[in-house]
Amino acid sequence: MKASDLLRVGGTAVLVAVLGVVATFFGGWGILLAWGSTRMEAVFVATALVATSVGITASALSARGLLGELASKIILAAAVIDDVLGLILLAVVGGMSRGRINLPDIALTAGFTVVVAKWGASTLSRVLPHFHSRARAEEAKFHLSLVLLFALGALAMYTGVAAIVGAFLAGLALEGSADARVRDLTRGVSELLVPFFLVGIGLRMDLGLFRSKSTVLLGLGILAMVIVTKLLGCGLGALAHGRGNALKVGLGMVPRGEVTMAIAQMGLTMQVVSPQVYAVLVFIAVATTLLTPLLLKVAFEDPALKPVRA
Repeated sequence: MKASDLLRVGGTAVLVAVLGVVATFFGGWGILLAWGSTRMEAVFVATALVATSVGITASALSARGLLGELASKIILAAAVIDDVLGLILLAVVGGMSRGRINLPDIALTAGFTVVVAKWGASTLSRVLPHFHSRARAEEAKFHLSLVLLFALGALAMYTGVAAIVGAFLAGLALEGSADARVRDLTRGVSELLVPFFLVGIGLRMDLGLFRSKSTVLLGLGILAMVIVTKLLGCGLGALAHGRGNALKVGLGMVPRGEVTMAIAQMGLTMQVVSPQVYAVLVFIAVATTLLTPLLLKVAFEDPALKPVRA
């Protein structure tokens, strides 16, 4: 799917993303406060829960041949937008956890995100071929892509924002210029590094915490909340395209994944998130990943919901 396909549903996607983020943020914040968490932990967890996993949703839709549907395009565009909103929220929450909120840096992050998202891909598609033609390295495009990835990650950390923000922006910028060879090489790097990321998550998680009824109830309560708030919030944003598409969009925005787990790890490292709440966040990421294909099957294969092509 091309970026231009997603831009055509941009207005709806923005509304879907914003309503979903707001509903989930306040839902998570409220549950954690009611459970007895500190305000800082509640805000951090709420931030971790807002972002929909683009990769999980895209894979589930692609496997069923549903990427051409209007609802699918709205889902993917909104997922990218709410990832960006989640990362900006993370910049705010990170500042709060350190006892200061640097508004100029946050404004710079938001502005830089918008600039890269809008013009980054087109700029790199013009610039990279010139570098590639002059470079002597055999895999010059891949090398330049890695340089951009680490450079934006370092720049993000220098401005006081998580490195994941810079990495995300690099991915947006490279979307139009990365060819099949670069994607193949990147996939190889991912297959090497992702297991280490997942092992790191697992090593920090104590399954014994789920022996506590309190932890189990918290996990089930948050799981129900993230499904309901995305269904209602995101569904409301897509209601102009019909109730069927609203249901599809709402359920398609449910999965949490890499961003949630990365923020959870940050919170645990910063000692803002307790081991008990960290375990619940990992449970939410795993549970929503497993539930997403089933939810999408229910939404897209219901005979009462006829497919709509964009």
